[in-house]
Amino acid sequence: MHVGVSCLKTEGRIIFVMDENLRLFDLALRQVDLFPNLNMFAHKLDGEWKTLTSVEYLNQVNAVSKGLIELGVKPNDKVGLIADSSIEWHIVDFAIQQIGAVVVAIYPNISDTDYQFIFNDAEIKLCIVSTKSLFNRLTKLTESIYTLKYIFCMENHEGIRNWDELKTVGAYIPESTIIESRAKIKNSDLATLIYTSGTTGKPKGVMLTHHNIISNVLAAREITPCQAYDRALTFLPPCHAYERMVIYTYMYIGITIHIAESLDKIGQNIGEVKPHIMTAVPRILEKVYEKIMKTGLELTGIKRKIFDWAVDVAEQFDPNPEKRSLAYNIKLKIAKSLVLDKWYQALGGHLKTVASGSASLQAKLARVFLAAGIPLYEGYGMTEASPLISVNHYLKGIRIGTVGLAVKYVEIKLADDGEILVKGPNVMQGYYKNKEETDKTIINGWLHTGDIGIWEDEVFLKIIDRKKEMFKISGGKYVIPQPIEKKLLESNYIEQAMVIGDGQKFASAFIVPNYAHLQDWSKTEAPELKGMPKDKFLTEAKIVRKINKEVQIANQHFGNWEQIKKPIILPDEFTIESGELTPTLKMKRKVILEKYKKEFEELYHIDD
Repeated sequence: MHVGVSCLKTEGRIIFVMDENLRLFDLALRQVDLFPNLNMFAHKLDGEWKTLTSVEYLNQVNAVSKGLIELGVKPNDKVGLIADSSIEWHIVDFAIQQIGAVVVAIYPNISDTDYQFIFNDAEIKLCIVSTKSLFNRLTKLTESIYTLKYIFCMENHEGIRNWDELKTVGAYIPESTIIESRAKIKNSDLATLIYTSGTTGKPKGVMLTHHNIISNVLAAREITPCQAYDRALTFLPPCHAYERMVIYTYMYIGITIHIAESLDKIGQNIGEVKPHIMTAVPRILEKVYEKIMKTGLELTGIKRKIFDWAVDVAEQFDPNPEKRSLAYNIKLKIAKSLVLDKWYQALGGHLKTVASGSASLQAKLARVFLAAGIPLYEGYGMTEASPLISVNHYLKGIRIGTVGLAVKYVEIKLADDGEILVKGPNVMQGYYKNKEETDKTIINGWLHTGDIGIWEDEVFLKIIDRKKEMFKISGGKYVIPQPIEKKLLESNYIEQAMVIGDGQKFASAFIVPNYAHLQDWSKTEAPELKGMPKDKFLTEAKIVRKINKEVQIANQHFGNWEQIKKPIILPDEFTIESGELTPTLKMKRKVILEKYKKEFEELYHIDD
């Protein structure tokens, strides 16, 4: 019998039921028992796809675990893991878990200040990074990171400790030590800390147990139309709770996980792997759509007319067959045969599911992809919920514009103000060392998401607003307006600023310049502007460049996804009298967005 699960036989099928002791690292052991010939992972080496079986994977996991034990890593110690998507990431993940230590998975592209906070808050004593540049960055920070003793690099460079050392330093440790270590770990034990950005800008450590995430894995498996030996392609960072849980689900099902080379090579990799399943964030789907549209715009004559007609038909698609007329279905069939089917084939021709999450998906994109037969399912979650809360799926149908139905084991209700509240085994244990924020977020067992929702058809959840000002751009990254706005206002030439871009490709801002200071500056730098009317003055190239330069200075303090691009310069101040400010001078963001809706839509090229 395989580890961590029991089995029942019914109607000729074997159904594996979660045992109360199943831990995340048991998923690899389970694969060895159920699918001994399965290639667990595949990745590109020297231009060719190379595979790793479950047994080969486990051997490497055990070797790293022994090294960690030899270096003094004990149960509940925190071990840092900073790397992009790679087989090595997943080896280290299970190697840390199966000795009872806690994985602190961190993005490779955060600021030094965030690294310092996370490392000190979690008291990380050992860290494994992917690149030489990350190794050097952390090395320079060691004087301000008080518990860090060891840094290892996955890449092999002279003079830098390579992670292969971990596989050799503990080689003498017997296998029985690993087996004994696994046996002591309960599924209620902490498996990982995932730090998310707080509203104050200070990261918060989300505490997730094995059982938190496993409950999500089982819920995801129920609505995933894939089977063992199917192929998945992964390209999102596994430190993201969404992609990480999905990959654990692939392991549970027995899907071979192909790791894409890079974002730039996704198209090529899709053609090579021909995946049955993959995940995406809206920004990736936007890029695919933009590429399709660019190809279409290059057509001429009758081919261009056919392309435009097919896209128009796709944009009117409704996934509910009952809402499509016979005339529309005839047009759709023709559009698919002439144009749309080619899009599905371009994505490998075998897709059963594309799961979209992490940020809201444009309704137009959803319609077009679904019309082309691309099985796109949008879901909703947050790290504090392990992360899956709801999803559209093939068993219950799709409602475009919603994030679907609550997944198994998860209960959703709406508070009096519409805030989405969540309860279930997937809800985090709390924020690490932060009882105050935990008590604000989990009240009477209900996770308060900060999102405002409504119900469509009674069971489909639709998110209509953010209770908090923090938002995500379409790539899935969080943007926290307040610290960015404060930094912008440090400029003498910026009077007011409001960060915008929820669900869009990039963050921008409405900028109200300090007219008086700009006039003073222009006396020496642009004397030809003297006496010019205010509206015209603020649109002059030299003034626009000056404002952009001030924005670039502020941008230096933030991650690339938070940086303000293409700011919109507004001539009039936000005031109480105009209804844009509260009596306490807080910005009424909805009012301002509505007032400058045209400028917003022109910036992001919104035409529907």
